[in-house]
Amino acid sequence: MLFGNKIRQLREEKQMLQRQFAAALEIDTPMYSKIERGERRAKREQVIALAEIFKVNPDEFLTLWIADRIIEAIEDEKELADRALIVTQKYLKK
Repeated sequence: MLFGNKIRQLREEKQMLQRQFAAALEIDTPMYSKIERGERRAKREQVIALAEIFKVNPDEFLTLWIADRIIEAIEDEKELADRALIVTQKYLKK
């Protein structure tokens, strides 16, 4: 929920409503709310659009978005998560 927390924080700092961001993404407010709460994953293009709206480097948002996906995949594997991440890092360096 790293991505959701970040966009909520930025939205609140701007004192703007969820419906304003939902409209910019062309989705309904309940769906945007679910993205902020981490109940629904934003699409990659939505992440990039939000980065543009918030005037943030898209890589920062994409990193949080990908981290959320990784956490979701391994959060129930406490004993093996660290080892899996090490293997993944080695694989990605190839």
